[in-house]
Amino acid sequence: MVRGTFLFLLAALLGNPCMAETPRAPNVEAQRTAMKKLEFLVGEWSGEATVLRGPGQFVDMAQTESEHFKLDGLVLMIEGVGRTKTDGKVLLQALGLISFDDETGTYKMRAFNDGRWLETEVKMGDGGNSISWGFALGAFKTATVLRINENGEWTEHGEIIIGERPPQKMMDLKVRRMAH
Repeated sequence: MVRGTFLFLLAALLGNPCMAETPRAPNVEAQRTAMKKLEFLVGEWSGEATVLRGPGQFVDMAQTESEHFKLDGLVLMIEGVGRTKTDGKVLLQALGLISFDDETGTYKMRAFNDGRWLETEVKMGDGGNSISWGFALGAFKTATVLRINENGEWTEHGEIIIGERPPQKMMDLKVRRMAH
């Protein structure tokens, strides 16, 4: 009898903390609804980009962007490839995954390129056809704005700030939706 009571109490004591730590179930419909606000990016895009590859060293590239929803609309996958205009060599490959955190009400992006990755918050711009993001790493800070302009072109402008120096261009991109 004592052993049964002890096991019951032990199970009750261990069970209660476990019950309190049960993860909150995500609101998948709220996530899908929020992600639909990013539909303006979906498609295949092609154009040009200029990217900073070293101190004062800019490279002009032919740029493609491919954006598609994954996981039944819960994740937007953004893949960009930049090729040198002279020989078509791949110079830049980037992959971003954007999702919506319904608990905090924020968009999150995990982005990969050149063997690096980062996680950052993405903010919707006024008017619904733009997003922005940035990150800080030590003395380096970046800020990027992506928008669809009045001509339906995807433009992206990125700046980098190093220490107390004024912002400088890190990237400019302009691509157009490709016909199906």
